[in-house]
Amino acid sequence: MPPLYILLGGLLLFSSLHTTSLSATARGDTLAAGEALAASDKLISRNGKFALGFFQFQQSPGTTSKSPNTNTNTTSSSLGWYLGIWFNKIPVFTNVWVANREKPITDRELKLAQLKISGDGNLVIMLSNASTESIIWSTTGIVFTSTNNTSAVLMNNGNLALKPETSSNEVPLWQSFDYPTDVGLPGAKIGRNKATGFNHQFISKKSLIDPGLGSYSVQIDTNGVLLLRSRKPPFVVYWSWPSGKLAELVSALNALLDMDPRTKGLLKPTYADNDKEVYFTYTLLDESASVFVPIDITGQLKLKVWSQATESWQNIYAQPSYFCTTYAVCGPFTVCNGNASPFCSCMESFYQKSPRDWELDDRTGGCARNTPLDCTTSNKSTTSSTDVFHPIARVSLPYDPRRLDDATTQSSCAKACLNDCSCTAYAYTNSICSVWHGELLNVNQADGNGITSQDVLYIRLAARDLKSFTRDNKRIPIVVIVVTCSASLGFLIMLVLLLMIWRNRFKLCGAPLHGIQGTGGGIVAFRYTDLCHATRNFSERLGGGGFGSVFKGVLSDSTTIAVKRLDGARQGEKQFRAEVSSIGLIQHINLVKLIGFCCGGDKRLLVYEHMLNGSLDGHLFQSNAAVLSWSTRYQIAIGVARGLLYLHKSCRECIIHCDIKPENILLDASFVPKIADFGMAAFVGRDYSRVLTTFRGTAGYLAPEWLSGVAITPKVDVYSFGMVLLEIISGRRNSPEVHSSSGYHVTYFPVQAISKLHDGDLQSLMDPQLQGDFNLHEAERVCKVACWCIQDNEFDRPEMVEVVRALEGLQEFDIPPMPRLLAAITQSSDAASL
Repeated sequence: MPPLYILLGGLLLFSSLHTTSLSATARGDTLAAGEALAASDKLISRNGKFALGFFQFQQSPGTTSKSPNTNTNTTSSSLGWYLGIWFNKIPVFTNVWVANREKPITDRELKLAQLKISGDGNLVIMLSNASTESIIWSTTGIVFTSTNNTSAVLMNNGNLALKPETSSNEVPLWQSFDYPTDVGLPGAKIGRNKATGFNHQFISKKSLIDPGLGSYSVQIDTNGVLLLRSRKPPFVVYWSWPSGKLAELVSALNALLDMDPRTKGLLKPTYADNDKEVYFTYTLLDESASVFVPIDITGQLKLKVWSQATESWQNIYAQPSYFCTTYAVCGPFTVCNGNASPFCSCMESFYQKSPRDWELDDRTGGCARNTPLDCTTSNKSTTSSTDVFHPIARVSLPYDPRRLDDATTQSSCAKACLNDCSCTAYAYTNSICSVWHGELLNVNQADGNGITSQDVLYIRLAARDLKSFTRDNKRIPIVVIVVTCSASLGFLIMLVLLLMIWRNRFKLCGAPLHGIQGTGGGIVAFRYTDLCHATRNFSERLGGGGFGSVFKGVLSDSTTIAVKRLDGARQGEKQFRAEVSSIGLIQHINLVKLIGFCCGGDKRLLVYEHMLNGSLDGHLFQSNAAVLSWSTRYQIAIGVARGLLYLHKSCRECIIHCDIKPENILLDASFVPKIADFGMAAFVGRDYSRVLTTFRGTAGYLAPEWLSGVAITPKVDVYSFGMVLLEIISGRRNSPEVHSSSGYHVTYFPVQAISKLHDGDLQSLMDPQLQGDFNLHEAERVCKVACWCIQDNEFDRPEMVEVVRALEGLQEFDIPPMPRLLAAITQSSDAASL
């Protein structure tokens, strides 16, 4: 069962492509029998929080829509008009329910459209003119016994309820909460009526501008299992919570909500399973807040809270936490990478079927071939093909493989696929031949987080689409070699010229920066005068270190930044190259984002995203800092571990940070950790054969092998991370100097931690500021991981992939032994104190 995570950051543009007019005529909160709601009218709940009326979607993202009672025209063409409910007081138009989601109203029909209660008591959208009436949408089609006394009321919780006015029964005849679209509001249920079989489910919308039935649904099935799955065949479940354990989900969500200051005391999840129904819902404890739970276009179930400070929706929680886990989220012949932006990309020699749909977050259409395959089968069942295979490395293999037991080698596996005109790819892993026919779905790139597969997929391409390949048992013609070499030489000369021009343009430093040529991911080359203006001449200092100082600044677009000004020509130059070369090439939620740099004359500056909560050491060791709760500390530990795993495993070259310590772990506004300060980072080969001769790191966090002269591996970061974990647990430095009545000695906390772990006395290790408020099982898990990480021998330490799994509760560690070096320190300290 996947664990729960917080998916933080990023704004979902649910309705930024459409708005409604503020000049629409308000009709109160009730539509009575005999009345009609026209396109220029709207109902508003008594508390003013929700509105119901007609609104319009548009084709072009980023444009403003129009409403029927305004004179403002737009250049984009509309897809249609819908009756729906939205948050009335929030400036970002956010729709939470749609009536006619599969049958939009055209511009021509809009002037005839009305919402009213029909003669049989149903709520209907009707097109009425002098001679005819036609129904666009109705509630359920059931004929109610009450007719003239029926009214529709927009409730304070956003529920549209159809009620008989003369009845004292609080149960409505019909309500929108029973027929949700893609959003669950507080009080709405997701579940099943056991007697009638009626199912409350959410179904994602198609795109940002089309609220029609999308690709994914969330529901509780007949066995009581909460499912996120594809809506259409094949019905693939990509996340679930088992029957009988939904109460545990409630407990986990409560812990998650209490941990986040934005949701603490805001919501109360509830689960019920009785003779009549089984359902999951949540209650809003603060009526002034705005909250909703959508199933996203991409199939993720999210919790979103409105932030008045930023005037935006904040993502609090998402499941599944990894975007690429969702079934076929990128469509056929695509590769999904959770660390890339955008997440989805076409395979080589494929193109987007509908670029417009991709822009609107609907990528399920996927990609198509540039060139059809060359494969024919004669009457004698012999196959002729000039197609070739192209490898895609480090991916999870596609959905629905077919195993070929007769193909016992990779060459026979490839041949079997090539001889079948419907075969589109093959893989040969662990001596098993797998082939795929038709579309390839769920090919996900290893990203060091949710996707860790190292398999190789061989996709079938037309020969002329492959830029370079070698045909088995055939020699490449000389003319091809000559043409290829000439073209390569010309390209190389052109590249050198471009680099020289680029270097002169931005006055980059004496030697080329490792990897900077490939940073085209948005890193900005700033002018020194611009950074002076942004920082008000470097007036607000945030902190500093051995390489220089960090200043707060604000760009012209109001982005808050942190500018590191490097001091010292030699040291500053070295760190400048290291940081731009390493973090300039990578992006991860747990790595600080490099926005840009400045390199002119003797000026060396690095521009980072600003971290509102500073560095971890300030919160752990400064007496005037706010105390971090255990839940926050635990999530910080997991986040740092994921960031290191990405550096070690998911980059083109393994990156060793070399200086992991609390000062280099920054915390954003939500206390999400970001690894920073890559000035000592090193690129090494995957065989770790490169020996780092320059001493790197900080005393107290250095692995023993730094002094031994052996080849440095990522295990030095593992060691440092173990020390940081011990400091997160204790709230104290790992080796403070202590004076006592018996004299002066050094108390080395790691020794004490392992000893207490062996004795089962974990309570005495915990930070006293927690006042005993921590999860003992999680604390023991963190302590075990930390003590394994600081073992003397690097081969005894776990890799970061094991560390992440252990911290997430997916792998168990035994109690570690006392490292010999730590034992020697203890004996030496004891002897000195005698």
